[in-house]
Amino acid sequence: MISNWITLARKHTYLFTAFCFLLSVNIIAQPDLRNLSRPGQGLRNLGKGSGSGSDSLRHRNKNEDSITIFYRYLDSSRHYKLDSSISDFNLRFPIPASNIYLGNLGNASESILFSPSMKPGWDPGFHAFDVYKWKPSATRFFNTTRPYSELNYFLGSRTEQIIEAMHTQNIKPNWNASFQYRFINSPGFFQNQSANHSNILFTSWYESKKKRYNNYFFLLANHLQSAENGGIRNDGDYLHNTLSYKDRFGIPTVLGGDQQFTTNFFSTNIKTGNRYRESTALMRQQYDLGKKDSLVTDSTVVPLFYPRLRFEHTISYNTYKYQYFDFATVDPITGSTDTDYYNNNYGLLIHPGDSVHLQDSWKNLTNDFSIYQFPDAKNLQQFVKLGATLQTIKGEFDNASTSFYNLIFHGEYRNKTRNQKWDAELFGNLYSAGFNSGDYNAHISLKRFAGRKKQGYAEIGFENVNRSPSFLFDARSSFDLDKTAPGFNKENSSHFFASIYQPALKLKLSGDYYLISNYTYFTNYSKLEQYQPLFNFLQVSVQKVLKLGKHFNWYADVYLQQKTGNVPLHVPLIFTRNRIAFEGNFFRNLYIFTGFEIKYNTAYKADNYSPVPGQFFYQDSLTIHNLPEISAFIQFRIKGFKAFIRAENLNTMQVTTGGGFGFTNNNLAAPGYPYPGLQIRFGIWWSFVN
Repeated sequence: MISNWITLARKHTYLFTAFCFLLSVNIIAQPDLRNLSRPGQGLRNLGKGSGSGSDSLRHRNKNEDSITIFYRYLDSSRHYKLDSSISDFNLRFPIPASNIYLGNLGNASESILFSPSMKPGWDPGFHAFDVYKWKPSATRFFNTTRPYSELNYFLGSRTEQIIEAMHTQNIKPNWNASFQYRFINSPGFFQNQSANHSNILFTSWYESKKKRYNNYFFLLANHLQSAENGGIRNDGDYLHNTLSYKDRFGIPTVLGGDQQFTTNFFSTNIKTGNRYRESTALMRQQYDLGKKDSLVTDSTVVPLFYPRLRFEHTISYNTYKYQYFDFATVDPITGSTDTDYYNNNYGLLIHPGDSVHLQDSWKNLTNDFSIYQFPDAKNLQQFVKLGATLQTIKGEFDNASTSFYNLIFHGEYRNKTRNQKWDAELFGNLYSAGFNSGDYNAHISLKRFAGRKKQGYAEIGFENVNRSPSFLFDARSSFDLDKTAPGFNKENSSHFFASIYQPALKLKLSGDYYLISNYTYFTNYSKLEQYQPLFNFLQVSVQKVLKLGKHFNWYADVYLQQKTGNVPLHVPLIFTRNRIAFEGNFFRNLYIFTGFEIKYNTAYKADNYSPVPGQFFYQDSLTIHNLPEISAFIQFRIKGFKAFIRAENLNTMQVTTGGGFGFTNNNLAAPGYPYPGLQIRFGIWWSFVN
């Protein structure tokens, strides 16, 4: 049913866009909605002022209608305000600033900052497109006194487009519903790298009038499609000052043949690529026992309730389908075939004209029952939680099927003290029986808040995870093409972390130290390996805002990474991101942020990419030396309207043969995968109260 919603939404995107445009005409008459925008994907900016989202809905003109809006996450009791920061474009762009991607928005992506999986239990193993997914753990449940909407449109070079809309309103004072939709389409600069992604989300949050009962419900679907070209055939086609392929779309690629470029952003005609579909339906019910109270005012009586004991039941149903297909193994123009590529790299005996199709499908039903105890009835952020989960999983593959279960026990203690100076977290999971028996995780952290407004903090913590390798490393998976691989032991990872944030200095220091054994990885297109010896990995980061003038600031992020031993893992020693900007409030309602962004990482042997299983893999032969990535931008906000204009990859400009110039000095994301040249991106974000 969820897939049908996505298909229907895609077919009617033109009508939907026209409707959104007409609806947005009312924005000019709407109140000043500062601090209202889609939350970002990473750390908030260290700077202060209206550009960094410090303004609040409470600061409004006397004649404006008032609105109170907040949201919370499913596994958090804290309330969050929406943020209108415009100083970091990547908080509104699907791909994080620290990620590489294969040359086109929507293609496979991975972080160049080391971050191992710290989640125990069953995992299908397909994560190269995670940045384009909406995750259940990030689902927001709203409460608002007035209907609130966001309409966003993004346009880039080569008809790259993102359309996004969100609406939330309280059906009743104690019942909120929200709807969110996103559509991403990008044909790409190179052949056979087009992408077409859709995300759809519906949420409901109901609280009984007596505040004893809460019901959380959401439907979430991700439909991801990305063409795969296997990289370009000859690096000389784009290097130096060659004019052989000034139009990069003409460069021959390994897979997909010679395809025609299309600007139809409804097109899903992908002949060679990956298609991932994931959906989740979840309902959580809570019932509290405790003490009733009330707050009496001159005109109303506000009921209050202080819980001491909470009973919680969560049921979720997930479906997953991962496909790789190639219906273009013969190029209709040249007559060349992809048979050697599949034979040599994957051991697949493909005859000319045959198609390639691999698929893993999963169904996952999870039931969880938990009990909370609140030592302090007036502090809901201090509790003890104990529970048990039964997970039943069914998988279907090209030549097999399987069913199994997991029985999981979990416990948690959280305490954010009433004076809000200390924040302690302690939680763990143990897979006591079933397919992933013996998996576990344990986490402990302690945070101390400081300062007049308690914005600064110091945090220290530790976690340890014992996890089964992803099911992609299981011989039953259709994508495990390495039939000679032995069985794999459980991965064990220990993580020590600490951070200090000082808003007065606009400085954050962080450190992460890992101890890992039985590290699993791909060593070529299809071969699976496990590095058993214990190795350690250190990552240190500094984030600092430097004042250069009255309106000039330098946002500097620096990361240092270092491994020990002979572990088959390559990351750059240093990654840095710098934004030098002119910013400030002008003409009362205009906030502007304009300048240059420079990203750079030291040379390293970047992972290669295997299209069939959708995995980045270790390679030890090619070192990639890239120039710093340079972008110019202007970003501004006028009340509830925000706009972004960016010129990216300015570093690719070079003089060509004959005295001309072009943006053809491309950087490499991975061996055979160059980034495009100059890209112009424009985005507008509207937020308003109905």
